[in-house]
Amino acid sequence: MTTGFSADISGHLPIRQRLADRLLAGRLQGSLVFTGPEGIGKRRVALELAQRELCFRRSACGQCEGCRMFAGDDLPFELPNLLRITPEGKAGVIRIDQIREGLDSTNQPRFSRGVIEWASLAPPMGCHRWILVEEAHRLNESSGNILLKTLEEPPEGTHFILITHRPEALLQTIRSRCERIPFAPLAPREAWAVAQRLGWQEADQDRWSALGEGSLRLLDETAFQRAEAQLEAWLALLGGAAFGEASGPLLPEKESALAQGEQLRQPLELLLRILADLARLRTGEAPALAPWREALGPLAAAPLDLKAPQEAILEALRHLARNLSPEPLLREVALSLRS
Repeated sequence: MTTGFSADISGHLPIRQRLADRLLAGRLQGSLVFTGPEGIGKRRVALELAQRELCFRRSACGQCEGCRMFAGDDLPFELPNLLRITPEGKAGVIRIDQIREGLDSTNQPRFSRGVIEWASLAPPMGCHRWILVEEAHRLNESSGNILLKTLEEPPEGTHFILITHRPEALLQTIRSRCERIPFAPLAPREAWAVAQRLGWQEADQDRWSALGEGSLRLLDETAFQRAEAQLEAWLALLGGAAFGEASGPLLPEKESALAQGEQLRQPLELLLRILADLARLRTGEAPALAPWREALGPLAAAPLDLKAPQEAILEALRHLARNLSPEPLLREVALSLRS
């Protein structure tokens, strides 16, 4: 059967239909983990399941009073059938008191009960209870362990959805208790259609699409400009520029709400993409970062050993959670580019 869906969500229609059909048939498991690249709409698909139940048309129409509760960027943490858990504080972790007591970082009640008690309450008529754990890889060991029993046997009518682009960082015991729902990147035309609705111009399409890789994480112009600056910085360093002169865009921003480790992840992963493109060019393939082909070509022809910097990047990514000093970490990676 065909189910009505929100027109505000791009892509993932087969997954959305399958989830809706399984829910209607009573075959949707109580604990799910949505995985896939960052910024491709996993969270929005999860919210659609809860929104459809409160929608007067049962289609997440976006127009009725029920849907208006889900409108806007400042979505409440608690709605009649929905509870959201998100990372908090400068460290960006989900703490045990958020699971047990439902407190925010200022110790003021955000919702009146802890997650486990909230999950056990009877859902509103005609609804399920949905608990979204956003950026679930940010559960620390204590908060993850306290969720385990509930994830294994959720109360009847309650569904947990853990959302993450880093499933390997979840506790293995959590992964084993959840059904994994993998999401692929959006098709380029789907991602660009969203960007166009928000005012992006045709002149930006090639660069925006190449950097975004089928995600919507660069919809904000500032985020896009920062990613562009980081790519240019790595190209300069690969070309022999001094670290002190070129590294500025790679360093974390002190005023950012993102944890330092997460800020470092983007430029490190971007460098992996650049090195992968150099390898493609050496074998005659087209680079994924095609708008920068003119700069990538001479670098691909240079006698750079790609293996050493790739290993240095992977080692740096493994240690991001230790809050190492960013400049020495990036400087070591940059030195590997001189091999």
